[in-house]
Amino acid sequence: MPCHYNTVAASARLCFMVCLTLTVGLTSGSEPNQEFTFLLPAGSTECFYQTTTKNDSMEVEFQVIAGSGLDVGFALISPSGYRLISDFRKSDGIHMVDHTEDGDYRLCFDNSFSKLSEKMVFFVVAINSQSNTGGGRDEWADVTVTESMVEYQLDDIRARMDSVYQHLERSRQVQTALRTFEARDRYLLEDNLWRVSFWSCLNLFVILTVGVVQIYTLRRLFDGTKRVCT
Repeated sequence: MPCHYNTVAASARLCFMVCLTLTVGLTSGSEPNQEFTFLLPAGSTECFYQTTTKNDSMEVEFQVIAGSGLDVGFALISPSGYRLISDFRKSDGIHMVDHTEDGDYRLCFDNSFSKLSEKMVFFVVAINSQSNTGGGRDEWADVTVTESMVEYQLDDIRARMDSVYQHLERSRQVQTALRTFEARDRYLLEDNLWRVSFWSCLNLFVILTVGVVQIYTLRRLFDGTKRVCT
């Protein structure tokens, strides 16, 4: 019975630590991604701001999903005022900043070159905060000391859970990108369908008009009767 009790107690401690790992690992990992879809008017520029801390990593991805030409200009400006990235008339792009500064990064989308067509733009900003990745380790110190008899290593469990979390976040980013690609392709298909339908109807109308005119002209040629006096 004492052996059975020790086994049950160890299993209970293990379940508690796994639950704690899930809670701390998922809440103290990377910050949630910022996703936004907006309408960029013709001949205008829109800027957004993302706050970061020093030595973080930031990933910015954008796609134009609707609008004539499917292209915009993009610029990423650091808090100190340096233009880190500058794209001109691109339909999509992915940019990384490995070591960020303290302050607000400015993300600007430019549609000033288009005077008539507005654009629908989707972008996502992913921040990997180095300070947050180690924020939960202090909470684990006491648990590690009190549960030292358990043969499972808490650090290994937490490292595995962090890895799973990072892979899930990356999978979600890929799925979001695929959805935006699908939305852009659907817009292109619908726009092409409208153009094909319009020009097909116009050509059909011209063909019918020409046919009616030809038939009317031929009938007028043969309907003319001349009287012959004898």
